[in-house]
Amino acid sequence: MGSPADAAPLLPAMRRLLLVAAFLVFLAGLVLFVFPLRTPDWFAWTVDPPMTAVFLGAAYWSSAVLEVAGARSAAWDRAKLAVWPVFVFTTLTLGVTLLHLERFHLAPEHPFLARFATWAWLAIYAAVPVAMLVIGLAQSRTRPVAGTPAQARVPLPPGLRGLLAGIAAVLLLTGAALLLVPVAAAALWPWPLTPLTGRAVGAWLVGLGWAAAYAGAAGDARTVRPLGLSALVFALLQAVALLRHGDALTWTGLPAAGVVAVLLAIGCAGGWILALRPAAGAR
Repeated sequence: MGSPADAAPLLPAMRRLLLVAAFLVFLAGLVLFVFPLRTPDWFAWTVDPPMTAVFLGAAYWSSAVLEVAGARSAAWDRAKLAVWPVFVFTTLTLGVTLLHLERFHLAPEHPFLARFATWAWLAIYAAVPVAMLVIGLAQSRTRPVAGTPAQARVPLPPGLRGLLAGIAAVLLLTGAALLLVPVAAAALWPWPLTPLTGRAVGAWLVGLGWAAAYAGAAGDARTVRPLGLSALVFALLQAVALLRHGDALTWTGLPAAGVVAVLLAIGCAGGWILALRPAAGAR
């Protein structure tokens, strides 16, 4: 059973924050996924090779789907699946940014749009984690409206919970390795990564792994549907990314096979979640 706060209505401030965050990550994904060769001119830092840019862009766009779904939720129990993974990701990315600040487009020789994007990036990643933490704590103290009918928990199938646990373990371990030892971990990645791009990818993997672990631990089919749609979008966009820039990968090695296997598992988990009919078991 969840806490009483889980059944509380979503605060307007949290709804607005999720919508703003969704718009911002959509813009980041637009540059990275659609214009991966223009990151020196339009993005906060130069992302190379283009395969890394489209990988990150797909992650940003799938996150936008998750945040919009969270913002449209009536209650906190569904929305928080979009909040805490994003909080983890933005906090980690702020740390990565400060660690590699010399690689960002702050110097006068960079184009104006790139410098503007850099200052916007710094402001966003400094403000969003704090806003999510403050509003999230206020949300956790909110109680359900009197007379709100209780929703029965609809357990996830054991197979789906096992699949989510496996995905979470792989993403969290790989993401942690890229964050902590990016040079060594990059040797096991199927395309070239620098310490900055490796840590940027690692932050996303930890955020996605956190979402998968949370969904599996919660085990409630009613509350994980936002993750299902986001996971399916992530897998499909990454497939498009591989079709566009898959020549960057070393396809003969195990790392490429591992990436494809994980993407297939994420797509299967997302489709499985969306195929559930949780309303049928609710009371």
